[in-house]
Amino acid sequence: MTDKLIKINVLFFGACREIVGSGEISFSLPESSSISTALAKLKQDYPNLEKLSDRLLFALNESYATKEQTLNQGDKLAIFPPVSGGEDIEKSDIYELTYKEINSRELALKVIESKDGAVVTFDGITRDNNKGKTVLFLEYEAYETMALKIMKEIAEEARLKWPINKIALVHRLGRVDISQTSVAIIVTSAHRKPAFEACHFLIDRLKQIVPIWKREYFEDGAIWVDPQLQ
Repeated sequence: MTDKLIKINVLFFGACREIVGSGEISFSLPESSSISTALAKLKQDYPNLEKLSDRLLFALNESYATKEQTLNQGDKLAIFPPVSGGEDIEKSDIYELTYKEINSRELALKVIESKDGAVVTFDGITRDNNKGKTVLFLEYEAYETMALKIMKEIAEEARLKWPINKIALVHRLGRVDISQTSVAIIVTSAHRKPAFEACHFLIDRLKQIVPIWKREYFEDGAIWVDPQLQ
């Protein structure tokens, strides 16, 4: 049984276009292949792309992308060196309180840079039980201006301890249903160990000192959660 194939279009710009000798080519890959798989094939066909390997940027269907993203039938993948005027796309840390659902993957893509070798993501999600009781949903409230200030402060604490790059801290407010993300933490770095350790530190510090409160709703009532009683 042969693997199902998908066909993608690949666009090249700048020095990449000169190396390939064309601005656009098409080829097929096994289904569920990643951008990294496509790049490996291209390096086999065009070995001089290796010279730009660590600096290449990617866009998938006109949005910046990482090597780990999965390709689908008909996708348009663009490969190019850093844009004129800079060696990288400078991105900013993210600190947010939101009443909207959190998509941690989309959040990670907002802070990942081409120089990163690791991204660690933590999702704190709402579970359906606590101490044997069925939880219907959670509700969060915060002292918002202070919470955002403290979130930035603990991020700076993490930077003093580990060689990390970008940080995203996003926490839900209001109602959060079962299996939805209540808090997402993203840490990027050149290497995985500092990213893991910083992410662990950040969730612990956030729980300890950021002024956000959780109320659990059950079939027979609701309680404000006291961490000292957990």
